[in-house]
Amino acid sequence: MSIPPPADRHARAEQVLGTAGVAYRPVGSAEAVAANSAWWDADADAYHATHGEFLGEADFVWCPEGLREADARLLGDVTGADVLEVGCGSAPCARWLTAQGARTVALDLSAGMLRHARDGNARTGLHPALLRAGAEQLPLRGDSFDIACSAFGAVPFVASVDAVFAEVARVLRPGGRWVFAVTHPLRWIFPDDPGPNGLTATQPYFDRTPYVEVGEDGTATYVEYHRTVGDFVRALAGTGFRLIDLVEPEWPAGHTRTWGQWSPLRGKLFPGTAIFRAVLDP
Repeated sequence: MSIPPPADRHARAEQVLGTAGVAYRPVGSAEAVAANSAWWDADADAYHATHGEFLGEADFVWCPEGLREADARLLGDVTGADVLEVGCGSAPCARWLTAQGARTVALDLSAGMLRHARDGNARTGLHPALLRAGAEQLPLRGDSFDIACSAFGAVPFVASVDAVFAEVARVLRPGGRWVFAVTHPLRWIFPDDPGPNGLTATQPYFDRTPYVEVGEDGTATYVEYHRTVGDFVRALAGTGFRLIDLVEPEWPAGHTRTWGQWSPLRGKLFPGTAIFRAVLDP
């Protein structure tokens, strides 16, 4: 697969990291952590230049379809709750949670994204605690949180989703809620193209081989993993969670924004986002 043209938003990060092509191959945790940490550091500025206005300074947007926590209330009442955001990026969700009265800790692997998070905290006067850490090993005490959430953060980029869920279960109190949004697993079978080319199935749904961008020497510069719906359900059950809902946001009328592969063309035909809501059984 060829590298996108220079006008592509990712061109700067690809240039910095020396991305030369795409592969589908196994990638372990250490390589994925190194690649994705470097990727999000390199892409942080361009990401916010492109998406910052849509995401807001202190707003909780679950997905490119524009579903907001203020409307959906997927987390329930957060007032006075201890809330962990996993893969916070620049932390607009964490700041929104803080504004609602939650005691919020937000973590991310990328120093570049956390730099934007600190700037956002300073601009808004909202100060969720920020922590640089990966999702597979949370440097937090057990039984510390009532709610954990993630809006496209961490989960698609880790080698072991079971490890992430086990860590989230460890830091949640009994009865705690875990709500996370990911690219809908159905999208794996289509090219990442918002136009007509993105309507033709080309990749087997059951092929879980990671998507990997690589440098000239074959070293990963970006890694994203595919899990089926069933994989997520089994991982939740295996780590003590009970799935209570699977939200598949519809493309809203009048929403014209294209975000990567998300577009009105594709959104009216099949889901782009899956939001899993689960509870940690006592």
